[in-house]
Amino acid sequence: MLSIMLKKRRIVIGIICAVVLGLVILLPKGLVFLASMKSSINTESEFFYIKEPMSLIELANRLEKEGFISNKTAFISVGEYKGIAPNEIALGKYEIQPFTSFRTLLNGFKLNSNGNGNGEIEVEVTFNNCITSNDLAKKVSKCLFIDSAKLITLLNDSATLSKYGFTAQQFPAMFIPNTYKFYYDTDEKQFVERMAKEFKLFWTNERKAKMKNIGLSSPSQVVTLASIVYSEQSIVSQEWPIIAGLYLNRLDKGIRMQSDPTFKFCWGDKLKGVQRLLNVHRDIDCEYNTYKIKGLPPGPICFPSSKVVDAVLNRSKVDYIYMCAKPDYSHRHNFAVSGADHMKNAKVFQNWLAGEIKKKESK
Repeated sequence: MLSIMLKKRRIVIGIICAVVLGLVILLPKGLVFLASMKSSINTESEFFYIKEPMSLIELANRLEKEGFISNKTAFISVGEYKGIAPNEIALGKYEIQPFTSFRTLLNGFKLNSNGNGNGEIEVEVTFNNCITSNDLAKKVSKCLFIDSAKLITLLNDSATLSKYGFTAQQFPAMFIPNTYKFYYDTDEKQFVERMAKEFKLFWTNERKAKMKNIGLSSPSQVVTLASIVYSEQSIVSQEWPIIAGLYLNRLDKGIRMQSDPTFKFCWGDKLKGVQRLLNVHRDIDCEYNTYKIKGLPPGPICFPSSKVVDAVLNRSKVDYIYMCAKPDYSHRHNFAVSGADHMKNAKVFQNWLAGEIKKKESK
C-alpha cells in the first residue's frame, strides 16, 4: 500500500514539475505571442521615416511619440524575441497601415538581403525643368534622403567624371529628366550610378544610328543641341524638329548658331525677366555663347527631356537658317531661308514688342 502511495506521489510531483517547467518555457513565448498580436493605433495610413541608425528602444520611442503605438514594452519584447539588432533596422520610408500588428511592423523594418527594409517603399523622383547641376541636386534632395551639397560635390568630382567618361560640361547630358522610382535612403553615389544605367538604356543602337545620321558624334552633343532647342521653344513641341533641323543646317554650313539662350546661360540669373536682349548682353566672353564660338557649346544649357532629344534625332529636313518669334503671344516662330526675309521678320517683331512694352508702361 505504501509503495502505491509513493508511486502516486511521484507521479503527481512529476506532473507538477512538468507543468511548472512548461509554464517556465511556454509562458514567455505565450506572452510574446500575445504582444505580437497587438497593433498600431493609427486609424489612417501614414508615412514613417527612418533617417539614421537606431536601436529597438529608440525605434519604439519614435513610434510612440509619433502616435503609431501605445505599448512600447510589448513592441520591444517582440523585437527582442525576434533578435532584431540596431544594424538590422533599415533606413527608409515606410507606409504604416491602420492597426498593423507589431510582428508585421517589425518584419517590415527589418533589413533584407537587398539592403532595404522588407516593408520599405519606393518614392518618385522627378527633376524636370532644371538648368544647372545645382538645380538637379536641390530637386533630388527634396525627394531622397540626400544632402544636396554632397551630391553637387560628387557631380563636380574629377574621379566621378572620369568614371562615367564625361567632361564637367558634358556631365548633365547623362541625367535624362523623367520620373524615376528610388528607395528613400538612396545615397548620392547610388543615385548617380542609377542615372548612368538609365542613360545606357536610353541610348539604344537605333538612337545612336540616328545620331550619326544627323551628323553628331556623341550623345552629349545631341543633348546639348536638344537643350538649345528646348530653351528656344519650351511650349510648342511641334516646332522642336524644325528648330533642330535649322540649327543642324547652320552647323553643316559652318555658320555660328547665334542662339540667344546660350549667351543668356552665360549670365546666370542676371537676365531673368529682361525682355529686350541687347548687343551688350550678346558680347559676353563665354564658352557657351554661340554668338562668339563656332559649333555647339561644350555641354547642355539645361536638362532637356527625352522627347526633345528624340525630336532632335528625328529632326525635320528643312532649308531654314533663321528663326524669329512671331509678333503675337502664340509662342511660335517665323522661319526663313534668306537673311533678307529674316530681317523683315525681326523688324516686325521688334516693332510689335516695342508697342507691347509701351502699352504696359502706360497702364
